[in-house]
Amino acid sequence: MASSIIFVTLALVAAASVPASVMGTDFMVGDDKGWTLNFDYQTWAGGKQFYVGDRLVFKYPESVHNVLKVNGTGFQQCAAPVGTVPLATGNDVIPLLAPGRKWYICGVGKHCAIGMKLVITVLPKTESPAPAPVAGEASAAGGSIAPRYCASIMAVFGIIAMVMV
Repeated sequence: MASSIIFVTLALVAAASVPASVMGTDFMVGDDKGWTLNFDYQTWAGGKQFYVGDRLVFKYPESVHNVLKVNGTGFQQCAAPVGTVPLATGNDVIPLLAPGRKWYICGVGKHCAIGMKLVITVLPKTESPAPAPVAGEASAAGGSIAPRYCASIMAVFGIIAMVMV
């Protein structure tokens, strides 16, 4: 019992210390407008950089729209290849797993033809350089432990001490 509590505690501390840059960004397609008609998705995407590991979130009223992943030709012609399975939950999450161009359209009626389509370029995941050490943080040559980690370490030892008593 005590070992499982310690394991869970260590797992939680480890998860909390993972930098946000390791996890991808969720992009709500269309921001607060969502996946809808009368919205310029190319302008929306224009100011953003998408990386492998990010996710696109398509929100829309279920049964009103859908999302189809297509190729460049399908994007231009507003036509999905035969057998393409539409996403249609109204809260579709698409992980960006590989770099390159990605094309998405709405396959309902003439929605794509009147502009309900999105093309993005996904960039390879790049490791950002480690930030310069701040006073009190460990450097590559050694030094003190960063204060943010001290609290986590102390919490783990406190929990272990309570469990062992």
